[in-house]
Amino acid sequence: MKFDLTHTDPNSSARAGLLQTDHGAIETPIFMPVGTAATVKAVHQHELRDDIRAQICLGNTYHLYLRPGLEVLQKAGGIHRFNGWQGPVLTDSGGFQVHSLAHRRKIKEEGVTFQSHIDGSKHTFTPEGVMDIQRVIGADIIMAFDECTPYPCEWDYAKKSMELTHRWLARCIERFDNTEPLYGYQQTFFPIVQGSTYPELRKISAETIASFGREGNAIGGLSVGEPVEDMYAMTELVTDILPKDKPRYLMGVGTPENVLEGIARGIDMFDCVLPTRNARHGMLYTGEGIINIRNNKWREDFTAIDPDSPVKTSTTHSRAYLRHLFVNNEILGMQLATLQNLGFFLWLVKEARAQILAGTFLNWKNQMVKKVSTRL
Repeated sequence: MKFDLTHTDPNSSARAGLLQTDHGAIETPIFMPVGTAATVKAVHQHELRDDIRAQICLGNTYHLYLRPGLEVLQKAGGIHRFNGWQGPVLTDSGGFQVHSLAHRRKIKEEGVTFQSHIDGSKHTFTPEGVMDIQRVIGADIIMAFDECTPYPCEWDYAKKSMELTHRWLARCIERFDNTEPLYGYQQTFFPIVQGSTYPELRKISAETIASFGREGNAIGGLSVGEPVEDMYAMTELVTDILPKDKPRYLMGVGTPENVLEGIARGIDMFDCVLPTRNARHGMLYTGEGIINIRNNKWREDFTAIDPDSPVKTSTTHSRAYLRHLFVNNEILGMQLATLQNLGFFLWLVKEARAQILAGTFLNWKNQMVKKVSTRL
């Protein structure tokens, strides 16, 4: 992987760059649609490519390990051949899923033993094993195995967890560096900064992660229930420490406002289930604000779902029609809403990039934050 930082906004820490992988180039800042189980819910691969112009998608190690399983993925030749998506793929290591399975897992120095949410069967993830699993999945960018602490989190636990994450990181790197990709293209490894909402811990973790000199770095353990001001403060603190010539990935974030504020603080990569999950419940993100399409006010609104959307279906179908689909539980409603939301998030980061290149990002961002936070 190669990353070229092409421009920095003169009035903020916002950056524009180009990240190159063996499956294609990615213009940053970028939002990555989440395809947990090798699919972005309600969206076909050709729609990801042609309609919303996604440049990279996510898969999840925990879910893919359980289903379809490593044997199937390896026989298929990796995730790209399995699901037909030929662009870059990033896999989360499963650390966040371990966090979310608090009642089903035990964390030890060796790794994590957990019960499957599917059938209750017991499994163990170790740093070495997670590297091997991600080799089999075949993502272009793979993540370190870490512990994602909950919020709120006591200082002592956050410190011990961070130190465990750092020890696991050293083991991940040793395994990664002593193994080879399986499918004829290169893979890149990103460490993850932890430390909860404690500035001292975040500083130690960011310095530790930076010292390993990997090709990119991630920030985890945020957007887990902490006040948004804390998320922004921790992000700013960490980006001031992480190398400026390496891409920075803020994991699991977030709303359009969060994405804009993250870009302003020097973040290059984002992912979140929010646009797809909320779409399936009828919440739409647009350039003018947030729409709950189930509301009666849209019953006779025959204007386009989003007249300014880059997604064709959002300009050719009306809000009244989309509401009708949701009221009648038609699957097409979820599909159209998902395309709208992902299209909007990808437009947002593309426009942010254009504003950074033009030197006008900060004023534009301040105006957009107000718009995208408004409920229509």
